[in-house]
Amino acid sequence: MTIYHARVEIRLKPAHVDPEGQTTKKALTDLNYRVEDVFTAKVYEIDLDAPSLDKAEELVDEMSRKLLANPVKDDYEFEVREVK
Repeated sequence: MTIYHARVEIRLKPAHVDPEGQTTKKALTDLNYRVEDVFTAKVYEIDLDAPSLDKAEELVDEMSRKLLANPVKDDYEFEVREVK
């Protein structure tokens, strides 16, 4: 088998309020930065063993759907690359 490294980014869907992003935007504006908007995201770095890149991507997508992202409020994207 081969080791793959995945980077999964989870963000709130556009219709959901991002209170942490809004607070950060206000703080940056108060510091005289001209910011349009600020959004927060969670990032997961995962190393996994899989027989192929396609299978690794399939597994990461499954992990994201089943555990990492809440389908009601979150969108996710990921990238997978071979490391060993």
